[in-house]
Amino acid sequence: MRKLKRYISLFFMLVTAAATVEQLMKPLDERDWHGQILFVPYDFRPLTPARIRERWWNPDDPRLFTPHVFGVGWSVNLYRLKEMLAQPPRTNGDG
Repeated sequence: MRKLKRYISLFFMLVTAAATVEQLMKPLDERDWHGQILFVPYDFRPLTPARIRERWWNPDDPRLFTPHVFGVGWSVNLYRLKEMLAQPPRTNGDG
């Protein structure tokens, strides 16, 4: 398990480095500091209350996992999680 954690950390460090290099290779006026490397989202823009709300509590977004508010990876849309937990459990019709 320890090796897996090390590999995951290394992967995210490499994605962070790649995202930084990608942005620095763009002309200055085209750098937006957010995007995606491989399948992993990143966002290095300064935090705003609107983006925090958009990523952590967004009734209009059907996704459970949204891009991180800041950094590399995903956050949890707590509104969607609340809705999922409030639904009655599904039955498979066996009884």
